[in-house]
Amino acid sequence: MTQKGDSLRQHSSTSPSDEDEILESDYTPEQYAKLLKKIDRYLLPLMWFSYGIQQTDKTAVSTQALFGLREDTHLVGQQYSWLTTIFYLAYVCGEFPSNFLLQRWALGRTLSIYMLFWGVCVICIAAAQNWTHLMVLRGLQGFFECTISPGFVLVISSWYRTEEHASRQLFWQSANAGFGIIFSLCMYGIGTHAEKYGGLAAWRAISLFLGTATLLLSVTSFALLGSPKEVRWMNKDEKRMAAARIVKNKAGRDVTGVKWSWPQVAEAFKDPQLYFCCANAFMSSVPNGGLSTFGSLMNQSFGFTKLQVLLMDIPRSVVSVLVFVAVGIYTRRVANRRMYIMALGTLPPFAGMLAMALLPNTPEYKWIKWGMYLMTMPFVLALFLGWTLISSNVAGRTKKTIISSATFIGYCTGNMCGSQIFKEADGPRYIPGTIGCSVCFGLEFFLICAWRAWYVWQNRRRDREAAASGRSPEEMEKEGRDMGERDVTDLRNPHFRYAL
Repeated sequence: MTQKGDSLRQHSSTSPSDEDEILESDYTPEQYAKLLKKIDRYLLPLMWFSYGIQQTDKTAVSTQALFGLREDTHLVGQQYSWLTTIFYLAYVCGEFPSNFLLQRWALGRTLSIYMLFWGVCVICIAAAQNWTHLMVLRGLQGFFECTISPGFVLVISSWYRTEEHASRQLFWQSANAGFGIIFSLCMYGIGTHAEKYGGLAAWRAISLFLGTATLLLSVTSFALLGSPKEVRWMNKDEKRMAAARIVKNKAGRDVTGVKWSWPQVAEAFKDPQLYFCCANAFMSSVPNGGLSTFGSLMNQSFGFTKLQVLLMDIPRSVVSVLVFVAVGIYTRRVANRRMYIMALGTLPPFAGMLAMALLPNTPEYKWIKWGMYLMTMPFVLALFLGWTLISSNVAGRTKKTIISSATFIGYCTGNMCGSQIFKEADGPRYIPGTIGCSVCFGLEFFLICAWRAWYVWQNRRRDREAAASGRSPEEMEKEGRDMGERDVTDLRNPHFRYAL
């Protein structure tokens, strides 16, 4: 530890404010490496399980539909589709107020309290008797679940350096598939027991199981989750070192409780990033809404039994986890490859959805259609890596909150549309819905290419201006970090460079 670091810590311990000057050079690489291991050890497993249970809670209706939810609650027509639509409609309504609360109040406490409430909603679904009960509970569940993804985006930007964003964010997002493996096995056990012994309907038992697991995780999150200022598992010096780690991001450090900035709100709506992020989330989420609601029913239409459907989803989840691990390692080692992967990730699902729409539901095509369904898996890369770009490329806490909220509004709107373009009357093949999803993937490919071109143009323009200024790289680097610490936005910081 440097002598300068010692003197700064002495100043920090005697000063009434913790906003003393913090430099990356205050600590050694060895100290940072040790701290990073501790951060990963506490945050990543907790975020993995929390995101996994949230995704499972959200999409469980698809599995519950296999075990009699529609029949027991007397759903008709498009009422089943509306269970997903109302979820995301409430999700949208909760985005801006909840994200404002995430910024103004304690990040970890807000997330854990919201988790507690949606866990209660999931448990109550087990007692639902009709469409009205389900609609009310699914709406409340959507409102409380709206914090988890944008909240975790803020957690990543508060703790990790830009080059670490993609790998860490992909880790907890891999729970979308990884936890799905655990869920499928648990649901297979619940379904098998219900078919063999009767008693409580399997879909009701699924809600009780998932809701209880959510409540347990909410208690754990309350104790461990949060920003560097909040957590109790780090001492004062470690919190200061955590702040010093991310100075180089030029996007500021942990500023939970910062004053809301209306100029940053105005800038966010003028920034093309908001519209790129929102459109990308929308185009990814139209297929996501359709598959999460009707995926199990589509698989059953290929010729599988309802218990086989649960097992057949496991290989898709395994492949997804392996792809996430590979992409996480690759993006950690090779800079500026995220957007190439995003664009390429739209091509296999484009072909897979189109083939699923065109091939007939006859026994000889059973495994081919399942293979086409397996090909849709990479589409989540464009969505999830797009979220990591918010952490890396948006500076200014209020601006980050606005763009994050707008992105998740696009996400919700896409999921609502996806659940509605799959009509009950079009089953079991759902040809219009699958073709619509394929079109979205094609459009998303060109959107990502244009998005990357805008970042490249911005970086090159700033490089030319920096070269013409005649200032040394060291001076510009220091000024860029200082501006980041003062919560200056990416558009107003000429030394900020966009990650690709």
